[in-house]
Amino acid sequence: MTNSMQGKTVLITGGTGGIGKETAIGLARLGARVVVTGRDKSRGEAGVAEIKRESGNGQVELLLADLSSQAEIARLAKTVMATYQRLDVLINNLGGLYSSRWETVDGVEATLAVNNLTPFLLTQLLLPLLKASRPARVINVTGGFTTTKVQLDNLQAEKNFLGLVTYSQAKVVMMATSYELATHLEGTGVTLNVAYPGAAATDMSSAMTPKMVPWFMRAIWPLFGVMMGNAKPAKAARSSIYLASSPEVEGINGKYYDTNSKLARWPKTVLDESTRRYIWNLSEKLTVVANRA
Repeated sequence: MTNSMQGKTVLITGGTGGIGKETAIGLARLGARVVVTGRDKSRGEAGVAEIKRESGNGQVELLLADLSSQAEIARLAKTVMATYQRLDVLINNLGGLYSSRWETVDGVEATLAVNNLTPFLLTQLLLPLLKASRPARVINVTGGFTTTKVQLDNLQAEKNFLGLVTYSQAKVVMMATSYELATHLEGTGVTLNVAYPGAAATDMSSAMTPKMVPWFMRAIWPLFGVMMGNAKPAKAARSSIYLASSPEVEGINGKYYDTNSKLARWPKTVLDESTRRYIWNLSEKLTVVANRA
């Protein structure tokens, strides 16, 4: 095990399975102290045991939280601030892809809440610790089809809901808030970049059904299933590991990297300032209660 991350503390949301778990294994192998979040105690403990075993690093810890709840996000942030003296890297890896529309305890459509508001709020609540640990890094993990056109009048699937399309839109929305937050972080010693993992066989992808995808994908559903089944989560974790650990990224802020850890172009939606500001203002409005907590 090399020690390029020795002495550094990393927090990974949704790190007990899938891409998040593989990211945790990779960073633990580099010597980092890795903290992962999960909702389920038994699954979380099993995930931590696997990360320790695969990485050979015993510095792996679990924090339980349901991050669809803003109160739980705030509680998690307080726990992290009280428990750890430093936070060198925050990886907002958690994602949510659902078969039908539902609202969180905060009354927000779940896809938007989990994929956008969770990293938006958690990052800002942890900024004091990140700034105290500078140079520090935030990596937000996107997914789905990043070319998806964002419908500003349908951000909470008020007009229509379709699993993968709604998920993809929420991820582009997250990219827009990430871009905007990165501009706010200039000069603070904290950087924020976005990673695209690519396809991976995970619990999320295996739960997808033909009803959750656009009509043109349903015709090739068996082929799509084979492709996803052969996609390794370890490969999909490479860009997150690179952005968290590589000295090449030191000081780089507000960039978007593809599954091969190469610079990529931001979606047009993200680069449109008026759209970005609308999304940012809505995200602030939808998290105002937790922000005041």
